[in-house]
Amino acid sequence: MAIDDDIAFLERVPTIGPLGRAALRILAIGAETRHLNAGDVLFSAGEAADGGYVVQAGRLSLQAAEDGNELTVGPGTLLGEVALFAETTRTATATALEPAAVLCISRPLFIRMLDSFPDAARKLRETLAGRLDLATREIANVGAFLDAHEPK
Repeated sequence: MAIDDDIAFLERVPTIGPLGRAALRILAIGAETRHLNAGDVLFSAGEAADGGYVVQAGRLSLQAAEDGNELTVGPGTLLGEVALFAETTRTATATALEPAAVLCISRPLFIRMLDSFPDAARKLRETLAGRLDLATREIANVGAFLDAHEPK
């Protein structure tokens, strides 16, 4: 893909799309495209995670290490979001179900972009804070439900 095509694609990715064209240009220029064949493993559960991947084409299977649950993802999915910000390990194994392409965004590239674009960093902080607030409320609702249905 050309840089402008990569930018247009990244604009449609929910977590990073709102960062703005200038910030996305940095990611598009610095990211690398990796092509996978059906059956190729992109990453394995337990491995150190050095960044995130955006699925550009094809479908991948994510199999959770803990419970073995499987999820299929396709274009526009950001994998390894937490690894863009912090050192962590992969919690699932990602395997290509068909020929696929992913855009590899390293943590250092992502952090440099945020340092260079404070408005983008603010937008991302707001997005993540909103998601954290929602998750916190959902956990509280589950806790209240369990408390209400606890045998007495």
